[in-house]
Amino acid sequence: MKVFKQIIAFLNKIKNIDLLGYRNEGLSDKDKEYIDSLPTQNPYGIIGLIIGAFAFAFGPKYGFIPVLTLIFCIVTMFTFDKEKEDNPWPFYIGIILSFIGLYMFIKGESHHLII
Repeated sequence: MKVFKQIIAFLNKIKNIDLLGYRNEGLSDKDKEYIDSLPTQNPYGIIGLIIGAFAFAFGPKYGFIPVLTLIFCIVTMFTFDKEKEDNPWPFYIGIILSFIGLYMFIKGESHHLII
């Protein structure tokens, strides 16, 4: 459990990194404070939603994709902060899509994609 809490703390540190380096460039302190007070979207939720879609699309053929997606979405769901972030649904939808892909893999079902 201690390792799990350390992983969550590490993921919370990473999600606040400004990769491009100019997020608040040229803004006054009042503007920075206002922007920081607005609710944001958890980046791990968006990633979980995207790989959940891959798990749904390719899970019936490759069973490891939904399993990895489930693990990722469940672990990163603990990084969701109700006070600073406004939408937990990408996590839920990613989990549901990966469950559907895993179910289809177990049952031997497949769907025909347009691609």
